[in-house]
Amino acid sequence: METETHLNRSFWLLKIVYGLVPIVAGLDKFTNLLTDWAQYLSPLATKIIPIAPSTFMHVVGVIEIAAGILVLTRLTRIGAYVVSAWLFCIAMNLVTTGHYFDIAVRDLVMSCGAFVLGELAAIHAPVPRVTTQRRELQPH
Repeated sequence: METETHLNRSFWLLKIVYGLVPIVAGLDKFTNLLTDWAQYLSPLATKIIPIAPSTFMHVVGVIEIAAGILVLTRLTRIGAYVVSAWLFCIAMNLVTTGHYFDIAVRDLVMSCGAFVLGELAAIHAPVPRVTTQRRELQPH
């Protein structure tokens, strides 16, 4: 029973953190109160994306907010995997800047944590299986 308590606490801590942090970071993409987010955009990315970096960061913000909301809902597992993949992509973007390697490593570690949340979500609230067996009606 103690193991179950530890798993439950771990699940809820990760769920809250990986739900709220993307929402806060996503909202900040519109205000730049924490940092100027466009500075972290790779020159390679700025050549590829067909919109201004600030507009791109607004799109990024919307995606982060949506991912955080997913984590906080009953779709925690899906949201956690989205956050994990998103953080991995952010880390790869940072590596291509030639700078911010410390932040890239941090984001890779956070990506692993989000993946673990997805795995814990499978244990915490398993997705019901759809059976293909037909039930025979039994006469009473």
